[in-house]
Amino acid sequence: MPDLGPKLRADLVDVPAYETAIRVDDHSGYRLHRNENSQPPQGGVLARISSAAMICHRYPDDRSGELTRRIADMIQVSPDHVVVGAGTTAICQQILLATIGHGDEAVFPHGPERYLTLSRVAGARAMQIPLDGYRQDLASMAAAVTDRTRVIFVCSPLSPTGTVIREPEMRAFLAHVPGDVLVVLDEEYRDYVREPGAVDGIELHREYPNVAVMRTFSKAYGLAGLRAGYAISGARVAEAIRTTALPFGVSVTAQLAATAAVQAGDQVRRRVDTLVSERNRLQRLLRSQGWPVPASQANFVWLPLGEAADDFALACADHGLLVRPYPGWGVRVTVSEPAVNDLIAFIVAGYPPP
Repeated sequence: MPDLGPKLRADLVDVPAYETAIRVDDHSGYRLHRNENSQPPQGGVLARISSAAMICHRYPDDRSGELTRRIADMIQVSPDHVVVGAGTTAICQQILLATIGHGDEAVFPHGPERYLTLSRVAGARAMQIPLDGYRQDLASMAAAVTDRTRVIFVCSPLSPTGTVIREPEMRAFLAHVPGDVLVVLDEEYRDYVREPGAVDGIELHREYPNVAVMRTFSKAYGLAGLRAGYAISGARVAEAIRTTALPFGVSVTAQLAATAAVQAGDQVRRRVDTLVSERNRLQRLLRSQGWPVPASQANFVWLPLGEAADDFALACADHGLLVRPYPGWGVRVTVSEPAVNDLIAFIVAGYPPP
C-alpha cells in the first residue's frame, strides 16, 4: 500500500478558499477589492509605529492592557468586556472555538466568506442562510436555530451589499433566539453608518447578555496591515474568547498603533466624513445611469452586474483597478478618490443595468 503521508482532516478538503479579486498583479494600480482605507494612518499613529522598532525584541502584552483600557473608555464599557485580537477574522475564529463542540451549528448570512470558512475549520455544521434581496433574512436565520445552534453571526453593514440591520428588526430577531445562543453582531464598517435607526451593537450588548460585537481598526483607522480588532461582550463570554486566542497574537506594533489611533479619533472621523460624502456621490451617479445600487452604509458600493461580474472586473483591471467580483451575482467596489470613482462609473456605463 503506498505511503500517503500524514493523515489529515478529510472535512477540510472542500473548505472554500478566500478569494479577493480577479487574478492580476495585486500590487499595481488601485486596490478597490479589499475595502481598505486608501490613506495611510495619521502622523501620530505613524510615529508610534516607528517607536515599536525599539521594543520589537520584547513579547507584546498578552492582554493588550493599554489598548483595552482605551477602547473601554471610548465606548463606555468595563475593560473586562473588551477582547483585543489580531483583527476581527481572528476574533471570529476565537468565538467559534469558544462556542462550537462536535456536531454544533453556526448560523450566518450569505455574503461574508469568512463565516463559512472559519465555521468549517472549527468543525461546526455551517448553516448559511440566503439573503432576501440585498439584505439579511433575519426571520429565516431565526427559523434555522435548533438545539445544536451555538452561535449566530449577523453583519451590519453587510458585505458585499452594504445594507444595515435596523434596531427594531434586530430586537425582534433577538426575541426569537434562545438566550443560550451567542449572537455576534459584526460591525467592521460601523464608522461609516449614517442611516437613522441602524442598529448599534454596543447599545444592544448593554441589554442582552447573549450579544457580542466585533469591530476593527482595519477600515476607518487604516491599520489593515497590522491586524487589530476587538470584541465587546459580557465578562464571562469575553474570558472564554480570550482563552482561545494564540498567545501574544496581537503584535507590539499593532497595539501601539491602535492605541494611538483611538487617541486620534477626531481626525479619523473627519476622514470618514469625507469618504461617506464621496460614497453618497458615487451612488447617486450610478443611480442616474439606471443602476439599482443598494444604499450602502459601508466604505464600498455594490453593483448588481449578474453574469457580467467577471467581465466587468477584467475591464476594471485593464484600467488599473482591482475590484471584487462575485461570479453570477455582482461586484463590490471600494470607494476611492473622486477621479477613480468617476472612472468606475464610466466603465459600468458600458453595461446594461438589470
